[in-house]
Amino acid sequence: MSHLSAERPAPGFPAEDVARFQEFFYRRTGIQFGQAKRYFLDRRLQERIEATGSPSLRAYLLALRFEDANGAEFQQLINAMTVNETYFYREEYQFRCLSRELMPTLAKLRPGERLRIWSLPCSTGEEAYSIALHLSENWPDLETIEVEITGSDIDTRVLAEARQGVYDARAVQNLPAPVLERHFEASSPGKWRISRAMREALAFSTVNLADAAAMRAHRGRYDVIFCRNLLIYFDDPSRRQAAETLYDSLRPGGFLCLGHSESMSRMSALFTVRKCADAIVYQRPLA
Repeated sequence: MSHLSAERPAPGFPAEDVARFQEFFYRRTGIQFGQAKRYFLDRRLQERIEATGSPSLRAYLLALRFEDANGAEFQQLINAMTVNETYFYREEYQFRCLSRELMPTLAKLRPGERLRIWSLPCSTGEEAYSIALHLSENWPDLETIEVEITGSDIDTRVLAEARQGVYDARAVQNLPAPVLERHFEASSPGKWRISRAMREALAFSTVNLADAAAMRAHRGRYDVIFCRNLLIYFDDPSRRQAAETLYDSLRPGGFLCLGHSESMSRMSALFTVRKCADAIVYQRPLA
């Protein structure tokens, strides 16, 4: 997570221009910035305005709308506006639930079939790699059942880091020592790189959950989706749309795992609530 200097004053953008930008960004990503995030928003906007040589926020927004044909600058903006902070085995109880209950249930439901797991957002890779690590250490059937794990994020910068798989001490601090020894190697002082086998076993892709047209490619594809601590940045209409999109992305009988502070009961009635021994999950009904 980046920390901005409090000594540097925030730019004084006209309120109406900020409102236009917030509406534009919200429509494209589903993400809203409240007043508490105003300093962060203004500083990151100023950085992109300076980087592109735009004379004002209004000019920058016009360029995004009408001149950014390939979306390259909008992607740079997304990378600047998204905050990615995570670590391995965060909220480990959900991984225990995956290994002990969800995967055995799905293996019986779909005998002989490949099982697909989606981590969205995956940030710098810890989210998706944690799934792979926990299954490899705790689910014996992984030796005989094919499992495909994909990590996706809206931020292309963190996806590049995920593919490299290099992490500092804070990121790996919750990993048991045997797991760290088996699956990582020291790459430099205070840095560990996850094994080549793990890096090659996972796929990473750019995904915008709020882009309904692009999300159609994922319809009915996954058996388990981890979507943790993303929807807290959405408002109620965006959450409802995201819930429907996640529902559509699951195969019948598949499971959705949200963050500990998120509850599907306030977003959608499509899912069946499943109270497992280690976690509460949300299932797409079989029928």
